[in-house]
Amino acid sequence: MPSVPGNSPSGHTVKLGQTRSLTLDCGAELGPFTVAYQTYGALNADKTNVILACHALTGDQFLLGPHPVTGRPGWWKTMVGPGKTLDTERFFIICANVLGGCMGTVGPKEKDPATGRPYGLDFPVITIKDMVASQAMLLDSLGIDDLFCVIGGSIGGMQALQWAASYPERVFAAVPIACAARHSAQNIALHEVGRQAIMADPDWRGGGYLAHGTRPVRGLSVARMAAHITYLSEQALHRKFGRALQDRSTVSYGFDADFQVESYLRHQGKSFVERFDANSYLYITRATDYFDLAKEHAGVLANAFAGSKTRFCVISFTSDWLYPTSENREIVRALNGVAANVSFVEINSDKGHDAFLLDEPDMFETLGGFLNGAARHRGLEPA
Repeated sequence: MPSVPGNSPSGHTVKLGQTRSLTLDCGAELGPFTVAYQTYGALNADKTNVILACHALTGDQFLLGPHPVTGRPGWWKTMVGPGKTLDTERFFIICANVLGGCMGTVGPKEKDPATGRPYGLDFPVITIKDMVASQAMLLDSLGIDDLFCVIGGSIGGMQALQWAASYPERVFAAVPIACAARHSAQNIALHEVGRQAIMADPDWRGGGYLAHGTRPVRGLSVARMAAHITYLSEQALHRKFGRALQDRSTVSYGFDADFQVESYLRHQGKSFVERFDANSYLYITRATDYFDLAKEHAGVLANAFAGSKTRFCVISFTSDWLYPTSENREIVRALNGVAANVSFVEINSDKGHDAFLLDEPDMFETLGGFLNGAARHRGLEPA
């Protein structure tokens, strides 16, 4: 495979677009450009056991740990591994850092070959469709024609939907989890709060902070804190923290972190800025805001899947208020509208949007059954 498995934090990398550039939705041409990725498991002889796992907003290519920057376990350790639902003894799993990311794939922090300086805001605005197109180019470079399954949660689920719409002939099965076919006004508004927090930080320097040797850590931290609240549920926050105080028996009548939940959010913000780039946050949230699969197909979501032979399994969670079950059902109705092969399950969970990253036995059981059924029709060896 044309990759560089070095000891860099990005892991494997491949340079794409050297003979044919990637035309982005914004009209810009990108190439050559680098994509960073990781693989887990072994590719079978006829290349029919490939699963593409798509990461969410602040994820990266490291499904399993230890993470090269934080040292922590990978973001989908509950799902991926030997004997787990995405069984690395059975499947060949690929995960690529998204276009616009900050873990090795080209993005605003990488050097612009035209200037030799970090792109900053000169990097072209990208979309979910662009991310998927770059992933398709990655598979081409690896000699992989099609996927047994594409799977992801949150904006990873949006990528799974885009894959099924853009490359239906390359996708045998698709599993969009806790996502939507378009970003709602509420979610666009929440993203804008985070972006404004970053851009209001004087160290952002109009997006050119790397050239000035600064980083907008305060703004990015606040953006992360605000976003993290949306990943949880009220029940989960109450169960974990309630109104418990942090290292004190009474309130301070000041603005220190009196409550445990305040201390928790501050920790989340502080740890996030150690591994993520502020401009990447702007670009990836914007890509998510622009996602509207129906708009790409004359305003009719069902048109995105017309004639598709892909098998779908759509999964939502009862306490997810970021991408509620109602938005997942819209996807299912659209698939039903074109007689697509679709299964749907709403998992009863009080863990909020982040439930897809956590230990949810019902999710594992449902998805395991779906993958086993799909594998039989694909002609793969049974589990």
